[in-house]
Amino acid sequence: MKYYFTGVAGFGMSALAQISRMEGNGIFGSDRAFDLGQAADIKEKFGSLGIGIYPQDGRVLDKTFDAVIVSTAVEDSNPEIVRAKELGLEIIHRSDFLASYLNKNKTVAVGGTSGKSTVAAMIFHILRENGLDPSIITGGALNSLMEKGLPGNAFSGKGEWLVIEADESDGTIAKYSPAAGIVLNVSRDHKDVEELKKIFSVFINKSKTVYLGGDDENLRGLAEKAVYFGLSEASGVKLSPYRSEFTFEGVKFEIPLPGLYNISNALCAIKFCRGSAGLPLEKIARAFASYKGVFRRFNVLGEKKGVVVVDDFAHNPAKIEAALGAAHIDGSKRVIAVYQPHGFTPTRTLKAELIESFSRGLNEGDLLFMPEIYYVGGTVSKNISSLDLVNPLREKGKKAFYFEKRPEITKEIKKAARPGDLILVMGARDLTLHSFAEEIYNSL
Repeated sequence: MKYYFTGVAGFGMSALAQISRMEGNGIFGSDRAFDLGQAADIKEKFGSLGIGIYPQDGRVLDKTFDAVIVSTAVEDSNPEIVRAKELGLEIIHRSDFLASYLNKNKTVAVGGTSGKSTVAAMIFHILRENGLDPSIITGGALNSLMEKGLPGNAFSGKGEWLVIEADESDGTIAKYSPAAGIVLNVSRDHKDVEELKKIFSVFINKSKTVYLGGDDENLRGLAEKAVYFGLSEASGVKLSPYRSEFTFEGVKFEIPLPGLYNISNALCAIKFCRGSAGLPLEKIARAFASYKGVFRRFNVLGEKKGVVVVDDFAHNPAKIEAALGAAHIDGSKRVIAVYQPHGFTPTRTLKAELIESFSRGLNEGDLLFMPEIYYVGGTVSKNISSLDLVNPLREKGKKAFYFEKRPEITKEIKKAARPGDLILVMGARDLTLHSFAEEIYNSL
């Protein structure tokens, strides 16, 4: 088969393009980021996999293509969609293309507002380390796969298990009927909580086995029969800035990630791998010892002149507060936070919650820097600014600062940073954010 992916650099789209290519299909695609000269490393990795990349203008499309794959973010006015319709090509939504993989594999689908990529990566790693050779389609790149020269968010194994990250942001998670369905938590993000609960309820009812986060009141009562996981099941908890220890049913676990939220994530992976994959706790614990995490999930870039720089994907209120909490674990570090809002609509929708998360998460003495909101592209009302977050935070006594351009922030941080500080760079969707974090680190 021959497929064309419009917006192929997006995390969900890129994973599908990769795994389809790994199965021998002809894969081609485009992305605005590539047209702007961004994400050159991802483009290069696509090339090494044999994925053809073209400008997003529709000229390469012809009737030899079997279908064009799109996500919700791709508008009907996109020149490639216009061209595909002119040619009479089938246009398939990303979620429907993903659903076809669920139908031919034994699938565990990981859902929830926060933690999906981490739990999917944990499960994949544990299964792989125990010889089950799983496949994975996820939004976050696994560091272990990136070390092999792959983009990191997809892998085609020969085993029966497929691990997927199931997206609730556009409601498409309700299309899936997996062997095992996981919902980690529910909080307001792309949709209101009540709407999300309805979507997750459909997903839960279509899943053969269900695992739910027991610490989240919003998940109680959504399933007649479910396996719950929660922090009350962990004893002997020890938190340090970059790792965590706990005991579950007499077996000690060590994970190279900070924060109680990551212990909760680990408990979910443990319960699934024992309950659905049949692995003993001792083998699961040994697998965690070699777990390398997910790209931009509290990734420590290094320490220079006594200053630690961490890069993190946090972008919604719950994730931001969790990341700030992890940064403050030892209590001695001043945190210099950098947050780039990831779209005008999400920022407008979550404005009050974002302000509240930073109000709770920033300690006295901490600094917060924000550049202007990242414009993802497409048709959108730009009637909100990062200043609409910064100014209310300043009124609450927080040391929050706005700079329109990111290079100005790099200069300010270089002047402000001192030994003992932890710099935490947060944000999503912008493929250049990791490079921005590296620029800050290199400037110290």
